[in-house]
Amino acid sequence: MTNADLSDFRTPGRGHGVLDIFTRRYLLKVLVKKDVTTRYRNSIFGWLWSYAKPAAQFLVYYLVMGRIIGLDRGIDNFPVYLFSGIVVVNLFNESFSNATTSIVSNKALVKKIYLPRELFPVATVIVAFVHFLPQVAILIAVALLTGWIPSMLGLVLAVLGMLLIVLFSTGLGLFFGALNVAFRDAQNFVEIIRTFATWTAPVLYSWTMLADKAPAWLLNIYMSNPLTVAVEFFHQGFWFSTSTGAQANPPTDALLPPPLLPIYAVVAFAIAIGTIIIGQLVFRRFERNFAQDL
Repeated sequence: MTNADLSDFRTPGRGHGVLDIFTRRYLLKVLVKKDVTTRYRNSIFGWLWSYAKPAAQFLVYYLVMGRIIGLDRGIDNFPVYLFSGIVVVNLFNESFSNATTSIVSNKALVKKIYLPRELFPVATVIVAFVHFLPQVAILIAVALLTGWIPSMLGLVLAVLGMLLIVLFSTGLGLFFGALNVAFRDAQNFVEIIRTFATWTAPVLYSWTMLADKAPAWLLNIYMSNPLTVAVEFFHQGFWFSTSTGAQANPPTDALLPPPLLPIYAVVAFAIAIGTIIIGQLVFRRFERNFAQDL
């Protein structure tokens, strides 16, 4: 009796993880299109809400934190500095939050058919990026009005900042998205992280304020945070050229980029990639019970 060759078969429902999204691009496109088209369905203002939310955030932070509390002291062109940080935090918060709830939100599909489950968090991150683009358009317009001159280095840094946030939020989304299926407390924990996100990056203040008060080890941890590096990349891309620090002979009190930013950037990208690896491992561990837990 001959044994059948089973080398071409594999256990149903098991794929190659995140790598499967490259072979399921059509499904990914369908999920993204569905989320984008249904986001503002039956809404009077539609896509205008993508502009209204960041505009409201900017006004509140600028008036309260900048003008009333006075955190704008020592920061030239504070509105552009502030808004370039807000849009980065918004991208992170929306990507992270939506990816965490993506499996539960699509439980009907998860329970009925098999498709790579990683498609759901990845699709929500892409949708968040699509909604992030109108905010970048506003930022560019405001920066141009305040004297911003685009440079190749600045644009490259801005693109790297976007990539860093997408990688980091995808990794966290895989991790917490899987946990959220088995333990719904994960979603509440994510909300706490989002609350602190604005304050764990130099958005409402400058990095030098922490450098003046924190020990070196704490500053290094803070500056290696992917969110911090992404915000600083956006500052260099859209704000720095409009500040006095960009002059040939900057004043002694000018706000300059962190001197070790390239090193911090390498560490931040390593953290983001490591987060994706850990997130994928945890996702694969919990994935086998998704249908039962949902």
